[in-house]
Amino acid sequence: MIRLVSVIGGSEATPSEEALAEEVGRLLAEAGFGIACGGRGGVMAAACRGAKSAGGLTVGILPGVSPEDANPWVDVAIPTGMGEARNVLVVSSGDAVIAIGGEYGTLSEIGFALKLGKRVVGLSTWQFCRDGIPAAGVIYASSPSEAVRLALGGT
Repeated sequence: MIRLVSVIGGSEATPSEEALAEEVGRLLAEAGFGIACGGRGGVMAAACRGAKSAGGLTVGILPGVSPEDANPWVDVAIPTGMGEARNVLVVSSGDAVIAIGGEYGTLSEIGFALKLGKRVVGLSTWQFCRDGIPAAGVIYASSPSEAVRLALGGT
């Protein structure tokens, strides 16, 4: 069985975020992990592209009903017809979650992942604090290699 790590981030991403996601995807594949994602553009497409470059498996959990909506690097397209509610499925599919960049959809996925008790690693993404004090939960990384190492259980 191939184990998955969920890679989350915006469907629109900066070139820097796309480069980070592509490297994360490649490193996960090289470590023997597939990726689960929302299956569309931006960070999701870049992570899939990186995983495919290293022979990895990619799973896209789509918001709509058409598998043709998946980016070209998705191996397994799962159309849900659930819209943004599919975010719970994206994060629950992986052993861990790596968040790169992102907007409010990514923010919801981070919240769901934390609620589900998943290890969440942030790379150039949302920063959290409560009453001005950094909140526990997300582990922040400064590079794709560190993000993958932390997601796979390294310290």
